[in-house]
Amino acid sequence: MSDYKAFRVELADKIAHVEINRPEKINAMNADFWVEIIDIFRWASENDEVRVVVLSGAGKHFSSGIDLMLLASVGAQLGKDVGRNALALRRKILELQASFNAVDTCSKPVLAAIQGYCLGGAIDLISACDMRYSTTDAQFSIKEIDIGMAADVGTLQRLPRLIGDGMMRELAYTGRTIDGEEARSIGLVNRTYADRDALLEGVFALAREIAAKSPVAVRGTKEMIRYMRDHRVDDGLEYIATWNAAMLQSADLRVAMAAHMNKQKPEFAD
Repeated sequence: MSDYKAFRVELADKIAHVEINRPEKINAMNADFWVEIIDIFRWASENDEVRVVVLSGAGKHFSSGIDLMLLASVGAQLGKDVGRNALALRRKILELQASFNAVDTCSKPVLAAIQGYCLGGAIDLISACDMRYSTTDAQFSIKEIDIGMAADVGTLQRLPRLIGDGMMRELAYTGRTIDGEEARSIGLVNRTYADRDALLEGVFALAREIAAKSPVAVRGTKEMIRYMRDHRVDDGLEYIATWNAAMLQSADLRVAMAAHMNKQKPEFAD
């Protein structure tokens, strides 16, 4: 893999481990982070050797959110013209949104493993993942309200579909912190673990289980789930009919059925 400044990326057993690697800065999202994550998830999406992505944070915390030095640098570039400032800020916000859109649109399932702080921009990030898992003592907070702004890179758009509108509003308006157990109870995370070691062990076990499935079937399943967020049921049924008209001709179907009949574990090509 390429050398990254904000991440460490490893590929083993069909699983790409993408680790935010700024533990000395509580994995704050600096300028390098926002650029590199697009390249990483484009690689994961296009590389047939990758079947699942596990996203984690090095050290004691997942991420404290956007690096305040980055926010300060953006502010320092503003001038006196309100119109030009607005254009520059809008351009920057759309750039940041593109970074997490790359996670959302990745063709492979993305599993987030969260320990310690998951604050502000980190909530935007995990909202773009397929599934989320955490330690029981993880701390989640939509912190943007406490620095005088509305979250603008995905939380307010994606989170209502995960935890419901009312709970999202409560957390967004108050900025209050919830722990892993409350996060599990409201559906923000699927499961909690006692500590980081148990968390990674559990998440990688799930990743291996998914990686053993037909990559054609997994990709189609993710595509249909994403499509249905913004379409009616009849639109989705029409789309899956067209999709499977091609994909049911894959060798994976025959491999899976033969393995099932012979009570063997199937082996699928990349």
